[in-house]
Amino acid sequence: MSPSPIALDFNEANSSEIFAQRLPQSKDKALSPILAVVVEHLHEIIKELRPTPSDWRKVIDFLTEVGHACDERRQEWVLLSDVFGASALIEEINSRRPKGATPNTVRGPFFRADVPELPLGSTISLDGIGERLDVSGRVQDLDGHPIASAEIVTWQANAQGFYENQQPDLQPEFNLRGIFRADENGHFYYRTIKPAGYGVPDDGPVGRLLRQAGYPLRRPAHLHFMIKAPGFETITTHLYDSSDQHLGEDAIFGVKPELVREFERVSTDSAPSWRLEFTFVMARAKRGVEG
Repeated sequence: MSPSPIALDFNEANSSEIFAQRLPQSKDKALSPILAVVVEHLHEIIKELRPTPSDWRKVIDFLTEVGHACDERRQEWVLLSDVFGASALIEEINSRRPKGATPNTVRGPFFRADVPELPLGSTISLDGIGERLDVSGRVQDLDGHPIASAEIVTWQANAQGFYENQQPDLQPEFNLRGIFRADENGHFYYRTIKPAGYGVPDDGPVGRLLRQAGYPLRRPAHLHFMIKAPGFETITTHLYDSSDQHLGEDAIFGVKPELVREFERVSTDSAPSWRLEFTFVMARAKRGVEG
């Protein structure tokens, strides 16, 4: 009869080591070391903060509430990752590009993949509410050559600081969203309205937690872009309004000097309009990798 295995003495000093010992080394060679590191850091946090069982239950309740706040229109987990700086840090680690290439920022929680493609020159403001903004630009490579037919995906908040999928009963479907194709010279242009900055949504568990901690929850006014072209790294980025007073405290750490631009006023009458121009510079994709 084989002897019974000796029970390991799980204690504060060896907790993460015992967890790592229980991971099979052959089933998934990639996953096991990742889990071991995650648990090691988790146990270190617990040892440092020394929460009571009641405190830890509150953590679990918060994470449960974050999950319940997610649906097809809202992604509270993405918001949590963004405001903790995790999304921005992952972008920094994974999207280092040559000097001169447009930098990546986080995609944010309000992106939609099912947006219709529109002809150049179209408006994405389907309700017409707000001050007109004409957006134009060029997509080129690091040598200045145009990238014809590059795909330009754009989305933004309205003049009150709300995205269409935050207000499905107040804004038309796909309002302030669109996909365009650059022409043979890499140029693109469309019409929209001047976006407003906004507070990070605080009607869910993430916003309530950070508001309680006194964390700044403002986002400066911006437009979102995703630029795609075969053979090039996908750009996911923002363009920020240089006049916004909250550039220095962006809640999701997306502001970079290269992405701050003047929204130029082009009329002085009672219905002002604005103009924004920008050149997106794409880097060649590493062999076998795009996006």
